[in-house]
Amino acid sequence: MFIGMDHGTTAIRFGTDDGRVFELSREDAKTMPDPMLLEIILSGLEIEANDIDLFAISYSMGDGISKITDIERVVNRGVRRLGGAGIHIGGGTHVFDVIKRSGIPAIVIPGIHSRSDVDRRMKMFSHGASPEKVGIAYHASLQGYDTFIVSDISSNTVTVGVADGKIIGALDACIFAPGILHGPLDLDAIRYIDAGKISANEAFSHGGILKHTNFGCMEELLSAEDESARLALDRIALFAAMEIAGMQILVNEYSSCEAIFLSGELDNVKKMVEYHLDTKTIHFDKWSAAIGCAEIARDVHAGKKDVLGIKVDRSPTNKLK
Repeated sequence: MFIGMDHGTTAIRFGTDDGRVFELSREDAKTMPDPMLLEIILSGLEIEANDIDLFAISYSMGDGISKITDIERVVNRGVRRLGGAGIHIGGGTHVFDVIKRSGIPAIVIPGIHSRSDVDRRMKMFSHGASPEKVGIAYHASLQGYDTFIVSDISSNTVTVGVADGKIIGALDACIFAPGILHGPLDLDAIRYIDAGKISANEAFSHGGILKHTNFGCMEELLSAEDESARLALDRIALFAAMEIAGMQILVNEYSSCEAIFLSGELDNVKKMVEYHLDTKTIHFDKWSAAIGCAEIARDVHAGKKDVLGIKVDRSPTNKLK
């Protein structure tokens, strides 16, 4: 049995390579005692610890590593430093540490960043995508495509380009398109930061489309039917489509783009993105990252040495079940 973990903005999601899924809030994961947390994860997936051949973890930015690495060999949980873009709660940290201490065989998936093996022009930015986006992209590749784009539109909007089976670039949430909660810093945000009114991270964490509405969360926005809600969704669809179109320029330099995948919970944005791009897209639900990470675990366990251009670096002393 193979498990993948998606350390998302609002929840931690787990999936298996045979399609079982389970979700845990970051707040709940932070406060649970270690044995209870592990038992909750296992019971949620209806498996036993001894059933697990390999567990693939995505954690935070994943910018401290550039290869898929055994959890025992990862320093500082695979991140360069704490802090940065997004709110730190501690639930994902607790899950990472519990899995590491459990003795369950586990690997850590890197994010896409300036030390990744991508198009050198994309190294303009220090960070492109968190590790769970690699999981989504791998899940997309298993649908039979070699050259494609994945745009995850949810709390953040992050777009990844894959050409000839290799990730060649990614645009993170703080670079271009806003998500529901988070988004890039505009001129007003820079002024507020310079004036000491807010931190840069606070500006990013409130830079999404919600900032121009009276809605407090994604659920309120999606359940509303007024003009403010429609405008907010129009905005997120427009900028996501623009980001995808930008990534198409890069991908098409390498090979002809075969498909565009959208992932996340915003089903009603799909038609608007397709209208802007004048093409059909393929939709994945919120579980695609966790399941994709599980599929990475399965194929690494079988001996795969390269995942979408990301090398696998496993210790020869690691004993698989």
